[in-house]
Amino acid sequence: MDKEILRIVIIATGMLVVIGMLVWAYIKDKKAREDMDFYDDAGDHPLTSDASDIKGDFDIASLAASESHAGVHPHEYYDEDDDEDYYEQDDDIEPPPRATAPAIIQFSIITKADEDFNGADLVEAFEAVGLEYGSLKIFERLDANRLVDYGVACIVEPGTFPDKDLENFYCPGIVFFMQPEALDDAPAVFDDYVETINTLAAKLDGVILDHRRQPLTEATVQAIRQSL
Repeated sequence: MDKEILRIVIIATGMLVVIGMLVWAYIKDKKAREDMDFYDDAGDHPLTSDASDIKGDFDIASLAASESHAGVHPHEYYDEDDDEDYYEQDDDIEPPPRATAPAIIQFSIITKADEDFNGADLVEAFEAVGLEYGSLKIFERLDANRLVDYGVACIVEPGTFPDKDLENFYCPGIVFFMQPEALDDAPAVFDDYVETINTLAAKLDGVILDHRRQPLTEATVQAIRQSL
């Protein structure tokens, strides 16, 4: 074969190869574009999927690891039954019933020693806390309108205190009583009632008893206070 003809054949073959490569590249690029358009239309392009977004905001593996270290298995992190139980429980929850206030609140102070309280000492202590001697011959706490908030009587019958010769009068204890329903502000009166009793017990060196004749406790005081 003539060298000139051989050179032409080689050149032509090379051109065919180049043209073939160009055609192949064009076809491949066109197919890639068509695939891209398909993903965009479907809203599911792999580069903008929800999984990629979540990964950018949260590290699921780290979250699972942190829950495991906290003693919570990742699969136990959420349970639909928990929500159902919560709302069912919430619907069933009712506030505890309010205790009914007693018709009469009665506390007392008795002596610690064998010797009874002396009448003169009682009157001095009563006057020190603002109690007044009333027409019923007992001592009373009066409000701004001169109405009785609560009274203090002798613990033994007839419960009255004499208006004279107090040095010769003795009683083993005194009893305090108030009627919440008859008061405009029972909680405030009760607070004063308890404070007065504590003050008198300290002055007279006596023991405070509740309505069951048991030592008065803070729990009993709070229970009655909350019922008012």
